Amino acid sequence: MVVGHPKPDWTVLPDSILLHIFMYLEYSDMPHVGLVCRSWLRVSYDEFLWRYYFFKDFQVDPGVPIMPGRTSWRGEYHRLVEGTPVVETEEISEHNHQVLHVSFSHKGDMFATSSKDGFIVVWNSTYPAAVRFYKDMKVHSWKYTQFSQFNSSDTLLLVSGVHFGSYSSTSGEIAVFNLESDFQLQCRVLNKPYDIFGTWYNDQYLLSGDLHWLAHLVSTSVIWLNKANQENNSEHRAIISRLFKFYNRNASSVRTILVANCLTPDASTSTEMVEPKVENTEEKEVVERGNPPSHRELSVHRTSVTEQQNIEPPLYKKTVYTSPITYTKDYRRAEVELPEGNSAECEGVMEKMEQEGVKVKAREEEELVDWEEDTEPMPPMSLAEDCDKFLIFTTGSKTYSPHQIGFKRIKKFSIPTVLEVGPCLRERIQQRKQERELRNLGLFQDPNWLDYDSVAERFDPIDHLIDLNGHIIGMGLSPDHRYLYVNSRPWQANCVIDSPLSPPRIAEGIDLHVIDLTNLTEVGTMLRSHKAYTPNDECFFIFLDVSHQYVASGAEDRHGYVWERHYGVCLSRLPHRDVVNAVAFNPRDPEMLVTVSDDHKIKVWRSRRRARSLGINLKNIEMAKELRIKHPRPESQSSVMEVQSND
Repeated sequence: MVVGHPKPDWTVLPDSILLHIFMYLEYSDMPHVGLVCRSWLRVSYDEFLWRYYFFKDFQVDPGVPIMPGRTSWRGEYHRLVEGTPVVETEEISEHNHQVLHVSFSHKGDMFATSSKDGFIVVWNSTYPAAVRFYKDMKVHSWKYTQFSQFNSSDTLLLVSGVHFGSYSSTSGEIAVFNLESDFQLQCRVLNKPYDIFGTWYNDQYLLSGDLHWLAHLVSTSVIWLNKANQENNSEHRAIISRLFKFYNRNASSVRTILVANCLTPDASTSTEMVEPKVENTEEKEVVERGNPPSHRELSVHRTSVTEQQNIEPPLYKKTVYTSPITYTKDYRRAEVELPEGNSAECEGVMEKMEQEGVKVKAREEEELVDWEEDTEPMPPMSLAEDCDKFLIFTTGSKTYSPHQIGFKRIKKFSIPTVLEVGPCLRERIQQRKQERELRNLGLFQDPNWLDYDSVAERFDPIDHLIDLNGHIIGMGLSPDHRYLYVNSRPWQANCVIDSPLSPPRIAEGIDLHVIDLTNLTEVGTMLRSHKAYTPNDECFFIFLDVSHQYVASGAEDRHGYVWERHYGVCLSRLPHRDVVNAVAFNPRDPEMLVTVSDDHKIKVWRSRRRARSLGINLKNIEMAKELRIKHPRPESQSSVMEVQSND
């Protein structure tokens, strides 16, 4: 120090200079510098400073605005640090084979897991998770369980499975269990091919599928509406009715069906069908991994077991992150605007929240208190039961692999309750006899199934098709049914399809697409979201899930992935020891996420906030690999924040 000069007083520096200095520090330094004095505390809360930290540390595009409904960048930073599920609070080893799927109840108090060991297991979402119900479906000639879904009242569970049979068999079945009657089996429904999976139409009716071959490479997919409880007193009660009948060409079929509530008036348009091509094929057997798609007998180029094992992912390098979700301007504009006709629904939700005693506090006030008090997301809008619905499914037109998303509007209709009595056995025998006589006289001609135009009146047209030019391996709906998120493995650029039985090679990188269901247009894309290692003909399903604030997906690189929906950035990778087949958020607590894997494990992930509330010490526990890996959180952050608040 120079003699005669006073000691510099850092506490009286102008805010602009302090702000410039603080930008050379890290976010984790702010609780400490805020202890110096009130002026430093004030600047450490500056929104411009926290906006800088947010975009730098999370690598967000600077052109992305703050999330609608939020007012503080500091609060957003704290939300992503404290509210993202990154703490492995449990590892469950109940299954003894690959775990293929996980789903949550709407109330969030239960989740169900499906596995290749043939069991369906229902768990309580407590800490630790406990088995509530289980059933071995092998007693019903099931090879394994592959999918489950709770009905809207969480009283019934739909379970989809694969039948035992030859390698080329595509036969499956759907079972419905009563969660209020000690997991009693209520009904069993045929489901073919098995990767239609099945879905609930409403609280008491479910959709299943059936496949009938009409000619070489030409078939029809029938979607059936089934009553969940088929124990009826009268044989004339209707328990099943045909909903749609679709025409399939080039060896394709309807698969992976979903039902979404329509948010817009009817504006559907029919698509054109193209003439099918003909090609012969042969079959070779391979070892199954994961949850494979059906129609495997149509595939031609297969890898041996040795070759397949050589495709296993290598050791992973540090800081391997995915590219962000890129949204269109229409998506950003829609974020701040309510869908038409939903304002009344929002008012009803708010009124219901008040009746239940849920207090809605000012976000800005909450964000400036303590990281432990971040606001909970608003519950999903109520979806009217009497509105039109969308049947969403995967299909194809160029090849048997599912490369298109089909949409069929289900207009409001009265579900039949009385069975329509068809012709009796004597009448059916007489009809067959007349057909034989006409055929012998040359007066009866079978339909030409290869000519769609001549048989079009026998089928239901698809309202709209979106071609992703790649193999679709997973779909998930946003909670408000506004957006559809899709995993697909794209075909090589400028590929030529010589035969429907030989689809183009698919890329290792998996793309994520976001489709707005109000206008059926793509509004978001993420290229190379994560990497796949299985070859073209062994591609299997990677399920994803969407909450109000996050998107998560499984992956073949032995990790689950979590993205922030609005900002589009990847937040964390959740490690397993084998392929992660499915993920699921707790709908009542998106800070809880479950991942299931081919390593036979179920992992429960919770946010730092939830883990601390359960009394879990974060020092000696498995954590996800976070994007902010070079900015570790200080150990005594909460206590420092309390001191700041009292200063």
